[in-house]
Parts: sequence; C-alpha cells; structure tokens
Amino acid sequence: RAPKNKQAIFALALAAAEGDQATKTAAYQALPRVVRTGTHLFEFLAYSAQFRDGMGMGMRKAVARWFGSKDADKLAYQVLKYRQREGYTHFDVLRQSHASSYELPSFEHAALYNWICTRATAKNEKSPRFGRGANVDRDGRVIDAQLPALVSAFEELQAEPALKDVVRIIRENRSVSWEMIPDRYINEASVWEALLDHGMPQTALLRQLPRLTRAGLTSGAYGAKIAEQLVDPERLKKARVHPINVLVAMKTYASGVSERGSSVWTPTSKITDALDAAFYAAFGAIEPAGKRTLLALDVSGSMMSQVSGLPLSCREATGALAMVIAATEPHTEVVGFTSGSGAYSFPGTGRRSAYGYYGRGGISKLDISPRRRLDDNLRAISGLPFGDTDCALPMVWAKNAGEKFDSFEIYTDGETWAGNIHVDEALEQYRQSSGIDATLSVVAMTANGTSLCNPAEARQMDVSGFDSTVPQLLTDHAAGRL
Repeated sequence: RAPKNKQAIFALALAAAEGDQATKTAAYQALPRVVRTGTHLFEFLAYSAQFRDGMGMGMRKAVARWFGSKDADKLAYQVLKYRQREGYTHFDVLRQSHASSYELPSFEHAALYNWICTRATAKNEKSPRFGRGANVDRDGRVIDAQLPALVSAFEELQAEPALKDVVRIIRENRSVSWEMIPDRYINEASVWEALLDHGMPQTALLRQLPRLTRAGLTSGAYGAKIAEQLVDPERLKKARVHPINVLVAMKTYASGVSERGSSVWTPTSKITDALDAAFYAAFGAIEPAGKRTLLALDVSGSMMSQVSGLPLSCREATGALAMVIAATEPHTEVVGFTSGSGAYSFPGTGRRSAYGYYGRGGISKLDISPRRRLDDNLRAISGLPFGDTDCALPMVWAKNAGEKFDSFEIYTDGETWAGNIHVDEALEQYRQSSGIDATLSVVAMTANGTSLCNPAEARQMDVSGFDSTVPQLLTDHAAGRL
C-alpha cells in the first residue's frame, strides 16, 4: 500500500530491527513478498544498517531464504541485472548472511553461488564456498548441475566481443537486459534493435526513449514499433502505468533535455504523438475507488508555478488528474475555487453563504471532459477570476448546495488561506449536514510546511509535494484501502 516500494522496504527494515520478537518474525516472513528484486534487497540491507550493526540470526536466515526462494534461472537474472546497489554486491550479501551454512535448495543454486564467489575471489577477496569445490556439496556429493544459460551469456558479453557477437548473444538469450551490456556497446543502434525485438518492458521503454532517439531508432520501422508499443492499452494496463507517468515522459521527451540537463536529444514527432495518445490510452490502467467524488482545483494565478521535480505546472497536473478521475470514477464533479468576496450565491439553489471571503471568485463548476484533449480542458481552467486560496470552500459549497459526495480531493500549489472556517471544521459541518462520513485529501503540490487536515483522523490526509504515485495514493485513501 506504500506509494513506492522504498517506503515499504524502510518500514520492513524498521520492524525487523526494532520490533518485538513476533514483529521481527512477521517482518522476515514478509521479506520475499516486499523485497522482490536485487535492488530491493540492497535497499533493505542499507535501511537495516541504520538501525543495527550486522545481521542477527533471524536476518541471516531470512536473507538466505530470499536467495533460495527463487529458481536458479530467475535468481541469475536478479544477480546479473542488479549487480551492485547501495554499496552492496551479491557476494557481500552471501558472505554476511552466512548462506553457505544453510541447506541449499538445489545443486544449480550451489553452482550459481560459487560462481558469484569465484568472481569475488579473483579480486583477492575472502570468499565462502558452497561445498568443498565449485562442483561438490558439503557432503562431498558431486554437483551435476550447469550454471544458468544467462550466466554464460553474461560472461561472453563481459569479454567484450565484436559488436556482431554482442547482438547475436542478445538475440539468442531473451533474458539479457540492457544493464548486462558493457558500456562501450550501450549506445549502439544494433544492440537496441535486438533488445526491442525481444520486447522491452513498458516502463523501461518510456525511460529509454531519449537513448533510442539518439541511436536513430525512433523513425522508420523501429520507430513505428516503438510507437505501437507505447499506445498499447494492454501493455499500459499490465505495467500499471498511470497517465501522469506518461504525461511526465511526454513533457520530458518533448523538451529534448533531461531533468538535470546532462543529456540532450532531438525529439521525433512520431514518438511525441504516440506519448500524447498513450496518455489517454493509460486511463484503462486506473483502479477506481468507486466513490462519489468532488475534485476541487485551485485556479489562482500561482498555479502556473512548476511542480517541484516534474516538467509540469501545477495547473497542468491538476487538469490531467481531473480528466483521469472524471474518466475512471462513476460519479465525479469538478470545480475550481479561489476565495470569494462577501456572501457567495450557489447557482440553482437560491442559497447564499454565511461566510465572507477576501478577493474575487469562489466556486465555479469546470467544464472538464475526459473526451476532450488536455489542452482544451486546461483552457477551461485558465479563464477564471483569480484570488486568494481558500481550501474550505469546496466543503462549504457542497453543504449549502446539498450535494452528496463520499470524497473530497483538493489540489493547490501550496498557498492556502483558511478564510473564516478551518478545513477540518468545514468537513465536519458537511458530514453532519449530509449524513455522509466523507473522506478528505488535500494535496499541496509545492509543499510549504502547512498542514490543513486533522492529523488525528485517518479519513483526512495531507499530501506534501507531488509525484506520479500521488494519484493512486488518493484513490486508495478514498476507497478505504489506506
């Protein structure tokens, strides 16, 4: 349920180090489910080192089981794809976990473990042995097992053969990933052609678009293949790619410059168009909350500021999210808000607010449709009167207008003006008036340390900052999954 696995791994490491015995046992049993890749394992060890020195018996057993829980071929993939992270190597982990002291799941595992250690021994490092030799187990039985084929392919690649042989190895071994290829070949077009022919994972393809463009593969036949994969709704759904991820990729790619400015490329219109189409195609990857939702967007002038760390303005991000939620939730109302002046009339109700507000504006229903293009929807947001930001207005409006909502989601850039009533109080008044125990989420995209929600109540949530994991976090909160 964590927005990213790093948070879940950190929590697991904390529980394993600081919990009582039952908590530690549960944490170690959960390790294979949470720590799924080699990178995750290294992150777990790095977090654990913040709370303890070395590995205790329980942790050593759990780490050894992590290696043994995967069949030899899948383990080889993890070992070769994620060879070193967070200051650890797989050799370090095998040595520190005393994995050679525990029962090995198969002779193939023993052969793979010894291969890992033999490479380390060649660097004059002290190495454990899994049995008395590379092909003998602890009981003296001969290990009649071959190393996984991927290990042989990796060794051949590391010998830096001719380019044509690198391509051949990739084509003969579908499990070879770009991380296993020596740096001198990583920008070769023929290498990426071979990887593309095997079918790259969707998220990896999004990340590698700049490199593929520099290699000249985003035009012609391979350009068409890349574009076709980018817009494939089934691939997007299977990889759980959120539309915001696609929008960020599109903005970054179209800019021709990486976030840090360390690499540049000339965007290809075919790929830019495909990413634009993929944004809409990715709507099908969303798991809805199934709640009546009021999505309230701050429409003040400061929303043109950029989301920290993303190539999007706050207005672009909120407009995109409004489209996604309107497309996926069965009952959604989208409104824009700034502060009002004096009493505010609620259209169609004959009611007037009892609260006075500074500035101009108030609540405006927004004509946002998922069937329109993002640019058209942004224009609907941009033409409204600007004023101060009062995040209580959506609940005040819903109460006075007699609207029925299970969830309020409020987006602002970080500037908040509580007006004459606090957000928490406005929500409580709405609950009492409607009889609905509604949830509330307030997202401050450019966080300034201000908290509006009641921290003592689980059905209210402040989100400080914004990235591509936030939309699913909000959906899970509204659905009661958090």
